[in-house]
Amino acid sequence: MRIVPLALPEVRLIVPTVRGDDRGAFHEAWHERRYHEAGLPERWVQDNVSRSRRAVLRGLHFQHPNDQAKLVSVLFGEILDVAVDIRRDSPTFGRAVSATLTAAGAEQLFVPAGFAHGFVVTSEEAVVMYKCTAYYAPECERAIMWNDPALAIEWPVATPILSERDARARRLADLAEHELPPFPS
Repeated sequence: MRIVPLALPEVRLIVPTVRGDDRGAFHEAWHERRYHEAGLPERWVQDNVSRSRRAVLRGLHFQHPNDQAKLVSVLFGEILDVAVDIRRDSPTFGRAVSATLTAAGAEQLFVPAGFAHGFVVTSEEAVVMYKCTAYYAPECERAIMWNDPALAIEWPVATPILSERDARARRLADLAEHELPPFPS
């Protein structure tokens, strides 16, 4: 496993060693000791799986309070995965970073608590799994507009397929201070 540095150092791209032969491939999706040594949390409380078709964009989501870190991986297909620093008073507040995650490459993105997360499907279909460090709490659920101009995210689709909730999401600047996690988170 190797960690690839990204523009926001708290967000980490993890590239596991994939071993393949004529039967297929194998990789470790989670190894508590190795991941903890790489600076990831030891305790994960919930795993989520979503299946989406091409151009579906989910996000930018976060919870506050009850902030969650996430470890995102693709079980089938390909996505562009995005994390945005939303910790008020952070020196990198409002900055986004993205990475392509594929089932074939088995890459993972670690999204720390205090960051909004979203992804768009770039293959015909994708199955995405993510581990969370806090349980889902609907009363803490928040969303930021996927195309907020202040975030300058370069999405590979011009007209994504959105949920009603994501279509109504607000710009980051329109969120009240109490709706955003503090720095450090």
